[in-house]
Amino acid sequence: KMSPPVLCSSLLLFFLLLAVTTASDDTPTAYEVLESYDFPVGLLPEGVTGYELDPETGKFKVYLNQTCKFPIESYELEYKSTITGVISPGRLSNLKGVSVKVLFLWLSIVEVTKDDDELEF
Repeated sequence: KMSPPVLCSSLLLFFLLLAVTTASDDTPTAYEVLESYDFPVGLLPEGVTGYELDPETGKFKVYLNQTCKFPIESYELEYKSTITGVISPGRLSNLKGVSVKVLFLWLSIVEVTKDDDELEF
């Protein structure tokens, strides 16, 4: 049988952990943030481990578990483990950490804009 101080401490710890867990569940995922700025979630690869966003300036950092490469149509995309830039509705600018291979050259993607349903890189 627990003594009253131990029981109170245990309950307090339980409710504190519950509050922290509940608060963290309210934080949108990086994919949900993309959607809120009118971008498709597929713009980010799977494997996002976290992100930082300054809602005032739109500056962001997205963290992936590792650098990844994959083909899309006749191109190859590479995402570094950290991607940075500025997000605003329909526009990603000052991007760092995303490149595309065209023929034999790797080119940095520095901006993505969305016009209706079209994405322009």
